Amino acid sequence: MPYYTFDLVVGDEFRDQGTIILEDISLASDRADQLANELSQVKPELKARGCAVRVTDVDRRELYRTPLDPVPHWRRAG
Repeated sequence: MPYYTFDLVVGDEFRDQGTIILEDISLASDRADQLANELSQVKPELKARGCAVRVTDVDRRELYRTPLDPVPHWRRAG
């Protein structure tokens, strides 16, 4: 089973959030979505900064990225 690394993306900076072994990218992307949701609740200020969680493989190739704020601020009705 492959290793997947999760990073918090803040601008051009990638902050390591850990590496885990998972069956496939589908499970890794689900975990990234969960992590993004958790981070947006614990650190809501990151949502306004356009932060995301990305998943990379062992060669550091980006396989998936999900924003902490799935609805951009400018698209919200209000």
